[in-house]
Amino acid sequence: MSSIYGALEKHTLVSDGAMGTMLQERGLVDGGAPELWNVERPEEIEAVLEEYASAGARFITTNTFGGTRGRLAMHGLEARLFELNKAGAQIARRVADRHPGTFVMGDIGPSGDLMEPMGTLTQESAVALFSEQILALVAGGVDAILIETMSDLSEIEAAVNAAQLSAPGMPIIATMSFDTNLRTMMGVKPAQAVAVLAGLGVKIIGANCGRGMDEMRTIAAQMVEARPEGIFIIAQSNAGLPILVGSEFEYQGTPAEMALFAQDMHRIGVNIIGSCCGSSPEHTAAISSALAKIG
Repeated sequence: MSSIYGALEKHTLVSDGAMGTMLQERGLVDGGAPELWNVERPEEIEAVLEEYASAGARFITTNTFGGTRGRLAMHGLEARLFELNKAGAQIARRVADRHPGTFVMGDIGPSGDLMEPMGTLTQESAVALFSEQILALVAGGVDAILIETMSDLSEIEAAVNAAQLSAPGMPIIATMSFDTNLRTMMGVKPAQAVAVLAGLGVKIIGANCGRGMDEMRTIAAQMVEARPEGIFIIAQSNAGLPILVGSEFEYQGTPAEMALFAQDMHRIGVNIIGSCCGSSPEHTAAISSALAKIG
């Protein structure tokens, strides 16, 4: 597990990109449960992850973003939580094992519920909720726990605590999504996120999703400037902003633009560079190629 930190001390590494849009291209209907494909169409999940790994991603992400009990309950799948999360981890494990030096990130997204006092989730209940998913991901063979697209420091703290309790010693990667005025939906600033998460013992901290590469450049720079010694930064930008084309939204950020973004991220000291919504293995290949040229 600690080999992740060792690898990051030597090289800037590439992470993968979007899963949801890739599955939609393969037939996932709007409102469907991507996690169900881990058991019903595992070959599709494996094919997507194989494309990312072959494109140069050294961090690949399990198809378990919505794998907490409450989010699975929206599809009537809460009783299959352990099965779906473990299967998602096992698929990614198979792909990673074919690509030496590739790590599996067990993906955990927001619970979908608000923390108290605005909502009903307490620290205790949130830790229990996230622990349930983490145990299944660990059983499937992940190398790290990825807590992503968070906006509330209280919720991300619960997820971090759950990871530390349920997977002691396993690396934790924690990212927040900054949407408006370079803040999360709950008003958290990039430097604040770094300070709080580092204080919780997280060593890989960053941002994902958001409003495109230009804003991510500013966010990542603020995070790099704020990081304490021994902290690694990860940046995973959307492929631009979605634009309505006909009746559907399309992301306009090209692989060439993502390559320039990767060069900028490397220059300021970001350690893991990837992409998010609207991206594809072509974007990952562009990032990998851009970093290879830098050396």
